[in-house]
Amino acid sequence: MIILGLDPGLGTTGWGLIRMEGSRLAHVGNGRLKTDSAAPLPQRLSHLDDQIAALLADHMPEGAAVEEVFVNANPQSTLKLAHARGVALCALARFGLTVGEYAPRLVKKALVGTGAAEKMQVQAMVARLLPGAKIDGPDAADALAVAITHAHHAASAGMTGRGRMA
Repeated sequence: MIILGLDPGLGTTGWGLIRMEGSRLAHVGNGRLKTDSAAPLPQRLSHLDDQIAALLADHMPEGAAVEEVFVNANPQSTLKLAHARGVALCALARFGLTVGEYAPRLVKKALVGTGAAEKMQVQAMVARLLPGAKIDGPDAADALAVAITHAHHAASAGMTGRGRMA
């Protein structure tokens, strides 16, 4: 089962793909989707949607997970993050995927054992769980962490790889 994890952001959305075979995980790919900060919001959201659609078409994942919104001190930043997250959820649903949604604290707890883990601890655990993976920055590492969290939850829920909606 191939699982896509997304760490949404308006400027940069991290993505990570893993393969789950039983309890074994393997790195498939990761990267960042970027939008032009000078472009109007609707065009940025449309461009993000196009990039996610291309990623889905290229890799055909069977499962997907997105990190939930955390509230920033700046309400405008939170709204921009929510817009990007909404585009991600819509693109995944349009592709027919059932989407897991995970709070940042839950992702940290799943990988490191504590919801108060630092970003560097999460990145180190991602590198340990996916040896040899060249990770394209912290956004991609966070997306891989979301995918790994989803894999752990899918395994405990007994999902067989049929993550698409009927």
